[in-house]
Amino acid sequence: MIDVSVVIVNYKTPGLICDCLRTLHEFTKGVTFEVLVIDNDSGDDSEAQILRAFPDVRWMQMGYNAGFSRASNRGIENARGRYVILLNSDTLLVSDVLTQLVGVMDARPEVAAVTPSQITREGKVHGSIYTAFVHLRRHLFIFPHTPFTLKIMHRLLPEPVFQEPDQVEWMSGACLMTRPEVIAKVGALDESFFMYGEDQEWSYRLGKAGRLLMLRDAFIVHLEYGSQADYQQPDLSHINRFRTQMHVSNLLWLRKQYGVGAYLVVIFHYLTLVPIIFGWKMLVNLRQGKSPFYELDNQRAFAQQLGVVLRFFWPTVFNKKMFYKV
Repeated sequence: MIDVSVVIVNYKTPGLICDCLRTLHEFTKGVTFEVLVIDNDSGDDSEAQILRAFPDVRWMQMGYNAGFSRASNRGIENARGRYVILLNSDTLLVSDVLTQLVGVMDARPEVAAVTPSQITREGKVHGSIYTAFVHLRRHLFIFPHTPFTLKIMHRLLPEPVFQEPDQVEWMSGACLMTRPEVIAKVGALDESFFMYGEDQEWSYRLGKAGRLLMLRDAFIVHLEYGSQADYQQPDLSHINRFRTQMHVSNLLWLRKQYGVGAYLVVIFHYLTLVPIIFGWKMLVNLRQGKSPFYELDNQRAFAQQLGVVLRFFWPTVFNKKMFYKV
């Protein structure tokens, strides 16, 4: 029997996937694996490029841009391995990490899912990887980062306490190994999500079936670009910290996991923030002897993004089953 089914979603990233698969074949020696590539209607020569280099790949076509959850679920449904691992196209192996992850899963039946630590190409551990739900919940609120406000936020949303150093409650979908029997128990990824948010929602359900571990001595390079590049925020600012698709997905996760009250609190926070950020910037401009309407692009961008978020307000409030794609 195959040990691991590797599920990779493709959207116009054949070069990245070929690089990923080269490292997968180069370093994986201790376990057997199959690779399933699910294409989100790339409309290019991805299939020809990938199958020419790796003819054993099982290629599947969604026929439309289905996003991460739906495409990943297609791969999961067709997986034949003892374990299933979701792997981003923009990842690279630097060691036999698959064997290391399988070893943990084989030795510890109480573990529902496992992931390696993520590093940059230069070998630095990614500092932006969230491992607890409170990390994102705090980040959803926009406030001055003073010692006082940070203390209040940490008191309202404290860090979780885990039983062991490697334990987490949230895993990145960039590299996540789990058991088919766990998926059968808790369900596959929520197909309401187009992109972003799906891994924290799934982590919550996976955590109900057992422990989630992020190994501190196992590593995978995550380049953090590729098929998601069009949905990432290139020019981050304090108030515009998410691109619109990410914001819609994060708020959908918040509603699903923490209820309508938590969702409404954040929406009210954003609505009251609009006049504050405009008024503050206009006062600063006047104090500097400039027009009050000088350089309001950042504030307008936030208001425009909030307008898009509010288009999904009622479906999110009622947790309506639909495709939350901006």
